[in-house]
Amino acid sequence: MKIITGNSNKPLAEAICSYLHMPITKAVVRRFNDMEVFVEIQENVRGQDMFVVQSTSFPANDHLMELLIITDALRRASAKRITAVIPYFGYARQDRKPSARTPISAKLVANLITHAGADRVLTMDLHAGQIQGFFDIPTDNLFAGPVFVRDIKQHNDVANTVVVSPDVGGVVRARALAKRLDCPLAIVDKRRERAGESEVMNIIGEVKGKSCILIDDIVDSGGTLCNAAEALLEQGAKDVSAYITHGVLSGGAVARITSSKLKNLVITDSIQPTEAVKVARNIRVISIASLIGEAIGRTSREESVSSLFE
Repeated sequence: MKIITGNSNKPLAEAICSYLHMPITKAVVRRFNDMEVFVEIQENVRGQDMFVVQSTSFPANDHLMELLIITDALRRASAKRITAVIPYFGYARQDRKPSARTPISAKLVANLITHAGADRVLTMDLHAGQIQGFFDIPTDNLFAGPVFVRDIKQHNDVANTVVVSPDVGGVVRARALAKRLDCPLAIVDKRRERAGESEVMNIIGEVKGKSCILIDDIVDSGGTLCNAAEALLEQGAKDVSAYITHGVLSGGAVARITSSKLKNLVITDSIQPTEAVKVARNIRVISIASLIGEAIGRTSREESVSSLFE
């Protein structure tokens, strides 16, 4: 077994290798002057079980292209099996046609990864679980839940905690976490009564005097999260924290969250945190290296991955 990485999240790849007590495969992943991606693998990988650790985060197209070219290079170097380890699967929000004449880009990306030569995919907290079916190769969707549960128990009074879904679409994810923590569940129901009017947030569930934990898979602009926190506090919540797997945090999201009423935003390192994230007063990053490392080890040994979450 060997692990190789592109430029999207080298610290995570190194942490995974550290967990597995193995070196990272030597490779050059660089750009020509016209920004074409060039890959050269500097070790023999013939007959090896290869794992390519590469999130397709910003800049998404560059990092996706790196993943495809590394996969092609490994296939042409006669690797025995190639597993694309994609902690954050970009384009996952384009998983259906929201209106006429729009693409289903998540399916296109799945096809590209498959045709580049990947034999299986290992990813985490897909925006929609059915994206696994977009791939014609085995796909494991890991969950950050066990990592979040440990952290929540360390930093919160679980007996006085309510798990909250920031929208109706995330109820399944929030319910699973609430069940693990043995906590009640609440839901933020967001609706726009009339065109041109601001959204009204109704809270379904009892949050008065409770510490609320918002749970979701992606935080991008941070607007929904900050609005949900305000709505919960207006309903008498003691404080509001958020646990989000993928910290996309584009544009002015970090500044928005820093100035919000959120007590804490906890994200994983599925996307390499920026300097602004590292110094933000109420944003904390926890590592998923041990979880992904364990899944990689089990995959290589042909052991059960799903038992990690039982």
